[in-house]
Amino acid sequence: MSVRRRAAALALTAVLCGAAAPVAAAAPSPSPSTPDLPAGLYGSKDPTYDGVWRQSLAFLAQKIELVTPATQSVDWLVGQQCDSGAFASYRDASEPCGAKTVADTNATAAAVQAMVELAVHREVVDSGVAWLKSVQNEDGGWGYNPGSPSDANSTGVVTGALARAGVPLAEVTTADGKTPYTALQTFALPCGGEDGGAFAYQPDKDGGLAANADATAAAVIGAMGKGLAAGNYNAAKAPACHQGDDLTPEQTAQNGAHYLARTLAGSGHLDLPPMPGAEDSAPQPDFGNTADAVVALAASGHKDKAAGAVAYLEKHAQGWAKEGGPAATAQLVLAAHATGTDARDFGGVDLVRQLNATGPAPAATAVPSPTATAPEKPADTSSDDEGLGLWWIIGIGLALGAGIGFLLSGRRKNQQL
Repeated sequence: MSVRRRAAALALTAVLCGAAAPVAAAAPSPSPSTPDLPAGLYGSKDPTYDGVWRQSLAFLAQKIELVTPATQSVDWLVGQQCDSGAFASYRDASEPCGAKTVADTNATAAAVQAMVELAVHREVVDSGVAWLKSVQNEDGGWGYNPGSPSDANSTGVVTGALARAGVPLAEVTTADGKTPYTALQTFALPCGGEDGGAFAYQPDKDGGLAANADATAAAVIGAMGKGLAAGNYNAAKAPACHQGDDLTPEQTAQNGAHYLARTLAGSGHLDLPPMPGAEDSAPQPDFGNTADAVVALAASGHKDKAAGAVAYLEKHAQGWAKEGGPAATAQLVLAAHATGTDARDFGGVDLVRQLNATGPAPAATAVPSPTATAPEKPADTSSDDEGLGLWWIIGIGLALGAGIGFLLSGRRKNQQL
């Protein structure tokens, strides 16, 4: 069964999402016992399955709030990279990567995005990009581990990483000309019916596609050529489902946004699938994937359609985020940023302070605190190489000149266990 790694690693959003699809069986490198966590790592729980992921999300969320993480924390993430350019989910960096080190496309993509947004260690970005391109599948996509079948989640997060690193996605091709967009579109359900416009995690054994909201959020962001820390721009009209056999990547993304907007319109949140044997129990809210859906809607130009979900998260998700640790808190910060919501007063909770407390004290924090998000222009789906540098300079200049910090453009994706 498909599971976004960040949700699975939190053990709170728990477990099963969408259509049956086997996950990678290989185990990551051994981790230390929880009391012996390495210095610089965010969070206090076992990092075996999400150490690099949660560190990267924490950095992305801090960056959009104008928080500079401690050098010690950045060095820890850099030290997780193998000579090949790949990252494992987590490894003992005192030993070199070897045959038993299980490379992780999702962790690598998240780390690449974090380094891009922090604007440090470009060598980490370049070697990570080179490795990701080297393990592209023949269908144009990526699986969780190199060689595993492509899935919408992994393909979405890798696509976003390449775009944020300035790689023209239309040029990331296989021998027969397939691109990441080619792969993403193979997971898309056609318009019509209850699940029209959604994305599947993977085809089932008969080639059928089952709608998966988590996969849809990841695929929308990837198909828009955006990353995990997505900003927003104003759409000219409500999301619509486009029909046809020759859709552009953005039209396919808009179809996914149409599905997400419709799914969130009722309760304002997504639900966890029922646990085996508990099919008759009341549905439980899936806070992590709801936050991802919020970012996907904002990234595709429809933050107005995410307003109800943001309000729901503000009211109900604080306990989940605090217990979940840095990745969960970061997801809420990313959702707040994408919709222009104040992450420092999110339902009465200062998410930035909460996130900072999960790791070493930041090297610097913007004062006064940043506020709302400026709209982000639509991405060119062949390349999203519009960096943050200029916007950060403008934001900091406004903060100094007017006494107000502005949180400007930023970009946001996810993983799987």
